Amino acid sequence: MSTLRKAALGRQNRTAYLFLLPWLIGFFGLTLGPMLGSLYLSMTKFNLLNPPRWLGLENYKQIFTEDTTFLHSMGLTFQFALVSVPLRLAFALFIAMALNKGIRALGLYRTVYYIPSLLGGSVAIAIVWRKIFDGDGLFNQFLGIFGIEGPAWVAHPDYILSTIITLSVWQFGSAMVIFLAGLKQVPADLYEASQVDGAGKVRQFFSITLPLLSPVIFFNLVMSIINSFQVFTPGFVIGDGRGGPVDSTMFYTLYLYLKGFSFFDMGYAAALAWIMLVVIGTMTAVVFLTSKYWVFYGDGKQ
Repeated sequence: MSTLRKAALGRQNRTAYLFLLPWLIGFFGLTLGPMLGSLYLSMTKFNLLNPPRWLGLENYKQIFTEDTTFLHSMGLTFQFALVSVPLRLAFALFIAMALNKGIRALGLYRTVYYIPSLLGGSVAIAIVWRKIFDGDGLFNQFLGIFGIEGPAWVAHPDYILSTIITLSVWQFGSAMVIFLAGLKQVPADLYEASQVDGAGKVRQFFSITLPLLSPVIFFNLVMSIINSFQVFTPGFVIGDGRGGPVDSTMFYTLYLYLKGFSFFDMGYAAALAWIMLVVIGTMTAVVFLTSKYWVFYGDGKQ
């Protein structure tokens, strides 16, 4: 390679790194650096007031052998994810298929259905949801029209999780928009050919729609799993910030928050955060590894 060519290539590399500099600063300064700091703190006793005191793996040992709240919060979070993720994806796909029928004012309907996803994670919406499902809330007033006396949904440990799951399913807008975009890419001639062969709507759904939509389902599934394990605001607001009633809303992220910012045990909270990172990474890896059996791409490859 000539000297001039090497010099030109060097200038191009410097220019590329110059454009990448803001991202590199953000990655090392705001992502990687804090992550490594959190990993160190997870092996210390740190209460924000005194310098961290090295403990080694003592925090992790205590979490797995002595902390019953850890097991409860992890189990509750898994229960929430296992129920809310399939329901939200199924509902989003159903609405997307309904909107894909070529109805008028599609943009308006798409916007209306997407609004809950924009507002659903806010404190204000969680407060409104709490009021709706309170003992004398709008939902029980509606049931009263039919002579049904509903319970205090957000005050009873047997019903409050279902209420939060309902709120999660209501936030189906993001997945719906992605499903709708995927449905637009399914060739119409496939449906026409299947009709000629005598296939009905159900057969078309399972033989054409789902296979061709599987990459989109895969993406929505991964994102929904990650988001479901990070549920915090509904449990914090509806459960009065303490996981009530009787720890029925003590989600993992809420427990982590209480350990760090209520009890000021930052080292223990950092250990909880790293365990959650490993759990989410494992769940995501499982979905990726199993995707070869059910995700189909347009080139005929899985």
